[in-house]
Amino acid sequence: MNSGAPQTRILVIEDNQRIGHFVEKGFGSAGYAVDVYRDGIGGLRALRAAPPDLVVLDLSLPDIDGMEVLAMLRADGHTMPVVILTARGDIQDRVAGFEMGADDYLTKPFAFAELLVRVRARLREEPRSESQEIIHGDLTFDTRTRRATTPDLGERELSNREHALLECLLLRPAETHSREELLRAVWGIDFDPQSNVVDVYIRYLRLKIGSHRIDTVRGRGYRMAAPTSVR
Repeated sequence: MNSGAPQTRILVIEDNQRIGHFVEKGFGSAGYAVDVYRDGIGGLRALRAAPPDLVVLDLSLPDIDGMEVLAMLRADGHTMPVVILTARGDIQDRVAGFEMGADDYLTKPFAFAELLVRVRARLREEPRSESQEIIHGDLTFDTRTRRATTPDLGERELSNREHALLECLLLRPAETHSREELLRAVWGIDFDPQSNVVDVYIRYLRLKIGSHRIDTVRGRGYRMAAPTSVR
């Protein structure tokens, strides 16, 4: 943790309240300060008053088009990264977005894990240090290299989904995460809630980090097991 460093700020301009709350919670859990605005004018005013480190921008806003917001933002001289998050996936929209000055373009429905990876890449966070480690008891997880290390199983490389799932559990290790929450965070906000993919990937993770390190909370979901006391 870089407790002495200023917290990175993300401004989200998204008119869908559910999606806005979803990404606000996700970015907050990842350690960012987040402000969410549901219209273009309000988002622009907030941006001009206190420029953030990065903007996540929807295109279909209730007052002005997101492309216009992007054009005005760049015309004002703001150079922070802008990640477009939109249901408009036509190639013409993608090209227009990049020509207007967007740094990345992600279409809905989306998985928060992918959005987070793209945001981190645009913020260029990885060069800060050789590793970005999360430590929980005797488990060490390097989020940059996607490697988990335990005394009994050694170092194991995780797939992208395993990485995203473990990071989601480790960001709030004492909390029970429902299958629906994990589906939204790792596979996408509109993923089929009847899918057993979470249970499958929990099994994969347990094989790599040890089954005793992830608890099943019957009828509720999963959480990290309490760290074993060192004797």
